[in-house]
Amino acid sequence: MTNAKPQLVKARLNKLLPTQITVGMAEVALKRQHWAKLGRKARTTALSDHWFPSIIGPEGRHYIVDHHHFGLALHQEGVKSVRLMILKDLSWLEPLHFWHVMDHHQWVHPYDSEGLRRDFSAIPHHLSGLQDDPYRSLAGELRSAGGYAKDVTPFSEFLWADFFRSRIAPATLQKNFGKALDQAMKLASTQQARYLPGWTGVVPPG
Repeated sequence: MTNAKPQLVKARLNKLLPTQITVGMAEVALKRQHWAKLGRKARTTALSDHWFPSIIGPEGRHYIVDHHHFGLALHQEGVKSVRLMILKDLSWLEPLHFWHVMDHHQWVHPYDSEGLRRDFSAIPHHLSGLQDDPYRSLAGELRSAGGYAKDVTPFSEFLWADFFRSRIAPATLQKNFGKALDQAMKLASTQQARYLPGWTGVVPPG
């Protein structure tokens, strides 16, 4: 028996709902800069090749479960529609049960800019409502710089962000991002970080 193919649909970008509270706005800005450099044909190709993984929730609304940074960047750049890959149709569930199922599958990350878990109601109803978490920007930049490997673990960058949150001063991150990145690079290879997804340090013998 063959597996059913995922459903692919087109949707209005301003109708999509996020499944997290924060993003790293510095990373969003970088994606906007990259987009601004693309020509019309390259933009069309990029949108055709990119599928946002999503869940159909109550009232038939689409919740994206990844690529929030790219989605917000496209929204800020005036893109009107994107393509979705439907992972699951949960539209028949009551809202409370819907969020419990989303949580069970790790399709939702209801943590604020201080790394504190919030009620599901704190998740914004539009991509434009996403808040900035500077430590998420740091984690994203560190991965781009080779500080750790890309990993399939859901919301892995947020795990790294929380690791740095208690180790790198907010003032350093705000006033000297380069210094904060250097600190993060050193911390990323320590034994304290070995539990994190994509860790590239060395386990000592014995």
